[in-house]
Formats: sequence, structure tokens, C-alpha cells
Amino acid sequence: MDLPTLASVLQLALSTNPEERKAGEERLNQFQHAPGHLVGLLQIIVANNVDLSIRQVASIYFKNVSAREWTPRKPESPGVSDGDKATVREHLLEAIIHAPPIIRVQLGECLKTVIHADYPEQWPVLLLAIDGNLKSQDQQRIFGALYALRILTRKYEFKDEDERAPVYSIINTTFPVLLEIFKYLLSIQNPTVEIADLIKLICKIFWSSSYLEIPKLLHDANIFTAWMACFHNLLERPVPVEGQPTDPEQRKVWGWWKVKKWTLHIMNRLYNRFGDPKMSKPENKGFAQMFQKQFAGKFLESYMALLSVVREGGYLPDRVINLALQYLSTSVSKSVTYQLLKPQLDVVLFEIIFPLMCFNDADDELWRDDPHEYVRKGYDIIEDMYSPRTAAINFISELVRKRGKENLQKFLAFIVEVFKRYDEAPADRKPYRQKDGGLLAVGALSDKLKHTEPYKSSLELMLVQHVYPEFGSPAGHLRAKAAWVAGQYADISFNDQRNFSAAMHRVVAALKDPELPVRVDSVVALRSFVESCKDLNEIRPILPQLLDEFFKLMNEVENEDLVFTLETIVEKFDEEMAPYALGLCQNLAAAFWKCLQSAETDEDDDDSGALAAVGCLRAIGTILESVNGLPHLFPQMEPTLLPIMQRMLTTDGQDVFEEVLEIVSYMTYFSPTISLDMWSLWPSMVNAMDEWAIDYFENILVPLDNYISRSTEHFLTCQEPNYQQSLFKMMSTVMADEKLEDRDIEPAPKLIEAVLQNCRGRVDEWLEPYLRISLERLRKTKKNYLKDLLMEVVANALYYNAGLSLNILQKLGVTQEIFQVWFQMLYATKKSGKPVHFIREHDKKVCILGLANLLLLPAEAMPQELQSGLDQVFKAVLKLLVAYKEQRTEAAKGAEEVEDEDADLDGWRSGDDDDWEKELADDEDDGDEVDTQKLQKLAAQAKSFHPHDDDDSDDDFTDDEEFQAPIDNVDPFIFFSDIMNAMSTTDPARFQALSGCLDFQHQAMAHGLSQHAEERRKEIEKEMTEKSQSVAGMREQ
Repeated sequence: MDLPTLASVLQLALSTNPEERKAGEERLNQFQHAPGHLVGLLQIIVANNVDLSIRQVASIYFKNVSAREWTPRKPESPGVSDGDKATVREHLLEAIIHAPPIIRVQLGECLKTVIHADYPEQWPVLLLAIDGNLKSQDQQRIFGALYALRILTRKYEFKDEDERAPVYSIINTTFPVLLEIFKYLLSIQNPTVEIADLIKLICKIFWSSSYLEIPKLLHDANIFTAWMACFHNLLERPVPVEGQPTDPEQRKVWGWWKVKKWTLHIMNRLYNRFGDPKMSKPENKGFAQMFQKQFAGKFLESYMALLSVVREGGYLPDRVINLALQYLSTSVSKSVTYQLLKPQLDVVLFEIIFPLMCFNDADDELWRDDPHEYVRKGYDIIEDMYSPRTAAINFISELVRKRGKENLQKFLAFIVEVFKRYDEAPADRKPYRQKDGGLLAVGALSDKLKHTEPYKSSLELMLVQHVYPEFGSPAGHLRAKAAWVAGQYADISFNDQRNFSAAMHRVVAALKDPELPVRVDSVVALRSFVESCKDLNEIRPILPQLLDEFFKLMNEVENEDLVFTLETIVEKFDEEMAPYALGLCQNLAAAFWKCLQSAETDEDDDDSGALAAVGCLRAIGTILESVNGLPHLFPQMEPTLLPIMQRMLTTDGQDVFEEVLEIVSYMTYFSPTISLDMWSLWPSMVNAMDEWAIDYFENILVPLDNYISRSTEHFLTCQEPNYQQSLFKMMSTVMADEKLEDRDIEPAPKLIEAVLQNCRGRVDEWLEPYLRISLERLRKTKKNYLKDLLMEVVANALYYNAGLSLNILQKLGVTQEIFQVWFQMLYATKKSGKPVHFIREHDKKVCILGLANLLLLPAEAMPQELQSGLDQVFKAVLKLLVAYKEQRTEAAKGAEEVEDEDADLDGWRSGDDDDWEKELADDEDDGDEVDTQKLQKLAAQAKSFHPHDDDDSDDDFTDDEEFQAPIDNVDPFIFFSDIMNAMSTTDPARFQALSGCLDFQHQAMAHGLSQHAEERRKEIEKEMTEKSQSVAGMREQ
């Protein structure tokens, strides 16, 4: 397509006529793989004589095609030709330099795509081109080079040490000239906001280059000092008054305030990560000492000067205040800077921190004008990153945690004085906002105060005198704060239980408050009261009312914390929720659809709707789990939940896929039968696995296993769709994919096991295909756990049908190879003497059943090499049975010990924490040294729990208590004993031969196992008799 034609097609894609626009887009898509197409788009993008709107749409399309086709995800896609790639790389930087801002941002995304794919291997000249433009005297070229350099360094921002080599070359090449540009820009008198944009890019480049590691270049004291002088200059210089936007939203993102923000970011990162010699890597210790000695205190002074604006009522953006207070919080924990901060602490605490904690004009305006936004901001963790109030709370928390001995009493005395002034003030002049700040402080320090005497003993009185009365305050924000603080302290030990009850009923009453934020804070606080309530009879009578108010509120506001409260109520009352279960699911389903719609139509990129939608699904899962003993409820809930499952198992549900799969798992496991509607979900899960959901294979395994084990007949007999065929297709694709890690594939052999155990004797035609794909993957597998699972496919096949399985192994020519590998695995041990393979009880049991099943095969059905090694099979079964018995004994003993430990822990929890607090308090004077020693001690202790003598930790392979399999009802000791008894009758010669091959140790093993089998037989008969009697007794009642 020539350039004039391409330009006209792009013009068509801009048309307001939907049909014309669609035609233009289709033509563009037709040519996306044509040679020269991407180059043609770039030519139009840089053509100044073409209309800007056409250039803009070309840049967007150029970006999208590059992202999709530069490194194609789909193997069938031809991608961008090497020739076009070379041309784009040659001209892209120059295009960025000359592009207007609306086009530059699209080209920047394309540059990011190309850099991540091609730098440095296919594009080594990029760095030289950037460096050459940095050294020019042209501001436009310098800006373009900085813009590209920022994208280049960001590629390595989070890379590990072994992948960071290219960034060190970038730093060594560009940082000398960057520093000179930085100095020059700072020397300009009356700089424009364009200068701020250049400085901001330099700051971002420095940030990305030093985020994880300090470059060796900056270990040079002279070079680092020069950089620090530039940053100090930026911190100290006032932001220009002229040119600042008057609109608050535009003002906080103005170029010079952004420069200030990035400077604070960098200094915080340097001090927090690299500025403490005690916490540094050995190679960075010298740097840390230099930073702490020469710069930490100097920058603290600059931060204090910056924060003085808050005291004087001047303007600082919220993010700048937040970052400045973060540095102060870090300074508290470091002895050097704390000593500098100490003389100014009263000013910091009472003139900066506390005023920031108080309700203010902006809060009041938002409360009145947009209460929904007030609630959203209050519960949004992203907002916390920008909130001065959150940073103030974090500073107080860090101060009393690290330096509580000398500061906690002083700060609380100030809060008490605030409360006293409030109480003494006449009704029409009460300082509501200061009281709000005081309550926030008390709530924020709850963890400390609940464990520290003498405050711990006075909490109940404090709540009764200063918190609970505010439930009746004329100020809505105080009623909300009272509910929040009451929730923070709901778990204390009340001397008078009536105070707990009164507070809980006030929280419940506040669910009907006229102000939305009060109602939301009350629902969230209610969660703590429900968790702490010792007598649920206090809540039972009002449960319907609570649920009614709860759902009214959910219809008003999307907030996942509301759902947490519902989950707590459901968990607490468990099966008592049965009468409400259907209504709860219906309400939550309705709330989910509403939240989903809100998330899809939200133009503000606000995640609250999406988070609340996740919360709704999680709460539905909690309800389903709570009524799992009432299977008749599940078919009643199915029509409500089915539409959610049907839609959210497609790509629409990627953000909630795990939660939806949990619901599917409950519905397919606890329901009396699996309906045809529920079976309709199978293809969606398999399609998702084929296309994008490999990361969720472990989650998909559960419902697929349920389908196979609980609706076996339908799985085996249905032809449209053919579930057996679709399952094999999915698993063969996964097993053959060499790009997948071993861990990603683990669910596949588990599903094969589900098929072979549940469909025993009915899937003969699938035995060979499943063995073939398992053995092919086994040869490529490195991780021990996957090796175990794949070998267990062989064991399951032998248990399914030993003769047929051996015929297949013979046909594949792998019998000798497989048994050699299997026996090597059975006898492999770690340095500690523990087995390397088949660690779980279930692993051992599967191997026992498979190998033992071989022992009864007639000689004519057994290959010669296996006949001659049958004694080794026999001994291996004995070894496995002994190990299985020992493991079960150890597990039972461990369970008893855990129960005893829980009882001890309960006693410890009910004891006094004063000794612990005293120890902490004694440590505070030692400052950093104690913290370092404790961290090192803890690290050493933690290390002892993680053995490194093998790639796979035993922790990964514990038996799943909730996992159920058909072989659960098969006792391996009885199974083996029955086989040996049968052999002694049907093939006495083989029995004698196997018995005669045993040495004294193995004879003792065999005798002990025979006795244990008879003991197990009697135990099982006794359990069955008792169970029958119990069922008969229930029927009589």
C-alpha cells in the first residue's frame, strides 16, 4: 500500500460514520503483515505535511501492531519482517525527538516494545545514538534522548543482578554527561516548566538505574557528592510561584512539583535501602557509611524546612507531604538521624503530625458533596500512598514502636489534653476536628496500647468516657470515627461485659445512620465485634436485621471491606446461615453484577468496583463452604450462580477466575448430583486452559476431578461433547509444551490418576495414550515432584490393569527403562537420609498398589526381564509398606503434638504480655544495633527451616487432608496381604520363591506387615460396625 493510499485509509479509520470506520480498520488489518507496512506507518507519523489527527491515529496503530507482532505470541503469525524491524530501529529515535507530545507517547510505547525485545543484542547502536544526542546543544534533541534513556533504563529497574550487566554499561556511558546537563539546568535563572520536564526525566533515569543496586560509578565519593549536590539544590530551592495552575488537580501534577516529588522519591529510596551500614551488603557498606555520615542529616534538615510549610498553612501537594514524612519515619529508626530529629520532635508531633491527622476542610467538602468518594478514598490502599494522613499515622506508629519509651507517654498526654479541652468546651464550640484527630491517633496505636501497661488496663475506661459517647455526636465524622475506634478495640478483655454489648449495639444502630460514611465504618467495625463476641446469642436475634441493612448498604456502595464483614458473620454462624443462604447468594450475585458493570463503565480507572466484585464472589464461596453439610441447598442456589460461572469462565473473568473456580468446585463437590447445566461449564474451563489459563491449572484441576469422580457415568458416556477426548487433548497439549515449567504441569498427572482410579476397567483405550504422553514428559522432567507424579501414572496404570499396562510398556519398548528409573527413584536418598522421591503418604500408597498388583500376574503375561526381577519388586513393596506405616504413625503422633501445642498457645495468649513489652522497651535504647542483631538471629533461625540439600522442599509435598481418591478405601496392608494369600493358593511355587529370597531383615518386615494387616482388618471391621450402629440409631430417632 503506497503512502497516499495508507493515509486515506487512516483517514477512513477516523470517520464518525461507523461503517466507514469499520471498513478502514479492516483494510488496515488486512495489510498488517505486508512487507513495508510498519515502515509506511512510521513515514506518515513523521510527515509534517500530513494532518496531525491522521499522524496520531497512525501512531496508535503503529504502537498496537508493534506490540502484537514484533515478538508474536501466536506461532502462526508471521510477525514483522527483519527488514522492517531494521528500518524501524534505524529511524525510531529520530522520530521520537521530533514528535509532538500526543504522538511521542505512542512512539515511546513502541520504543519500549522494541527495547525489551531487541536491546542490546539486535540494537547495540541505540546507546551510542542516545549518548550522541545528549551531547548536542539542541534542547529538543536532549529531551528526546532523555525520554528514550528513561525507557531504556526502566527495562532494568527490577532486574536481578545476573540480568543487570547492560544497565551498568548504560550508566557508565551516559551518567557523566547527564550530570553536566543536570548542573547546567539547575544554573538557569528563572527556569521555565520545560526545564522542569528535563530535570524530571533525569531524576527518573537515576531512579531506574539505582532502584535495586547502587551502580559502581556512584561509589566514587566525588561523583556521588556531585549528584547529591544537585538533588539537595532541588530540595532547597522554592518552587516557582509564577505559572502554577490555580486548579488543584493540575497544580499537584505541575512540572516543578513533580520534580520535587521525584527528588523525595530518590532520597527516600537511597536512605531506606542503601543508607544503613548495618543492613547493607558487604560491598555497599562503604557507600552506606558515606551516605549516613555526609548526607542523611543534611537532607533531614531540608525535609524539615520543606514540612515547615505545613505549619505555616502554605501549599504542598499531598504526595510531597507523604514522601517527606516517609523520610522522617526512616530517620526515627536510625540512631544518627534520630538524634538530629529528637530536639525538633515536639514541633513535628504537635505542629505537623497531629494537624494532619485531624478532619479538615477538604474532608468536610468531600463528605458533604460526594460521600461515596469519601468512602472510596478512605478504604483505597492506593490513596494511602498519597495521603499525608496515612504518612502521619505511619510516623507515629514507627515512633512509638522504635522509640516508645521516651515518646509514647508524651504523645498520649497530648491526646488526653485534646480530649479534656473537647469535654470542657461548650456544645456550640466543641473542637470536633481535633477530637477526630485524637480518636484517629488512639485507634492507630491500638496494637501498641493493647499490649502495654499502664495503658492496657485503662482502655475500657477510655472507650467508655471518650469514644462511645461520640456515637451520639452531631458531627457525622465523629460518629464514623467512634465506630472505627470501637472496632479497633473490640477484642480487648472487658471487665464489664455490658460495655462490650453496649458498644456492639451502638455499632449495629449506626448501620441506620443518615450519613453513608458512618454506615460503612459501622459495618466494617461490626466485623471485629462479631469475631470477638463470646455469646452469639447477642447477635442471633438481630441477624436478619443485620443482613438486611448490610445488603441495603451494598446496593449503595462498592466496598470489599463490607464483604469481609459478611464473610465473618457467615463463618461464625456456619450452618445456622442455612435459612439465609439462598437469599445471601441472590443478593451477592446481584451486587456482583452491579459491581462488574461499574468496573466496566468506570472512566476514572478506579478499581473499587472490581475489588468489590471479587469480594462478592469470595463471600459466595464462604457461604457455600459454610453450608456444605446441607447438600439440598446447592441445587437451589445453582440458577443464581450459573450465569456468573458461565460468563466469568471466559476471558471476561480473568480477574476473578480463581474465585469463580472455587465456586465451581463447591457446586460440583457438595451438590447431590452434578446437573447438565453444571456440565456445560467443562468446555469453558478446557478452552481457557488451551488459550490463556495455564497459571490456573491447579485451580481447574479441582472441578475437573469432581466431574470425573462424582459424575463418572456422564463423563464416560456423553458423546456431545466427548469429555474424555477433550480432557486428553488438553493434557497432551500441556504435557508436550516444552515452554512450560515442571510446576505448571503437575496437575496433569493428577487428572490422569483421577481418570484411571475412578474409571477402573472402563477406559482401556485411553491407557496407552496417557502412558505415552506421561513417559515422554518424564524423560524431559527435572523437578523431583513432577517425576514422582509421572511415575505414579505408571503405578496407577498397573493398579488399573497390570497385564494391559505391561503389554503397552512392551509395545513402547520402555519396560526395562521404566522399572530401572522407578527403582532408582525408590532407593534415592538425600544427605539427611530422607527419601528424595515419593514423599507423601499418597505417593507411597499408589506405588504399593501398582507394584503389588504385578505380583499376581501369570508368568505368561509378564516380560522375561520382569519375571527375573520379581524378587526386587517384592522387596520394594515391603520397603514402601514399612515407610508408609512409619509415616502414618509419625503423622498421628504429630497431630497429637499440634493439639498439645495449641493448648499451650491458648494459655500463652491468655497470659500477660508485659514481659514481652518490657523486653521491647529495654531494646529501644539500643536502637539500630539491637534490630540488626535480632534480624540476623531470626534470619539464621529461618534458614534452619529451609533445607538446601535438594531443589525440592518436603514442604511442597505434604498430603492434602481434603484430597479424596477412590483408593482412600483401599488399605495397602490388607491389599498386599490378600495378594500374598491368593498367591500362596494359586501359585505356591512363586510364593515359595519370593519368600525364600528374603534375608532375615526382610523376613521380619514381611512378618510384621502381615500381623499389621490383620490388626488393620479388625480395626476396619470394628469401625464399620460402629458406623452401622450409629446410622441405625439415627434412623430410630
